[in-house]
Amino acid sequence: MSDSAYRALLIVLGLGFAAAFAAICIPPLIENPDVIGALGQGFVNPYSSGYSLDVLTCYAVLAVWILRERQSAGVRHGWIALVLGAVPGVATGFAFYLLLRFAQLPRGR
Repeated sequence: MSDSAYRALLIVLGLGFAAAFAAICIPPLIENPDVIGALGQGFVNPYSSGYSLDVLTCYAVLAVWILRERQSAGVRHGWIALVLGAVPGVATGFAFYLLLRFAQLPRGR
């Protein structure tokens, strides 16, 4: 895959998730601004609990990776990916981090 296709796909996926998240989650949150209740809705049944646990674990794995590469590879500004991983979500934060990493590290690393 070419570098430009890689970057374009990451941008489309990261922004696409953010747009879908906003379209799905913002209207009900405006109607009922209970953020804690909204977070709890991710655990209403065993299936949603499994998906929510997967997302939270992926966020933790991303955080460990970002902290490790800050020291080992000198990737800067990874904290922005962690903020984006919290809101709108891990898909956007992860895509952002891969783009950030791509821009800062030499090719082949």
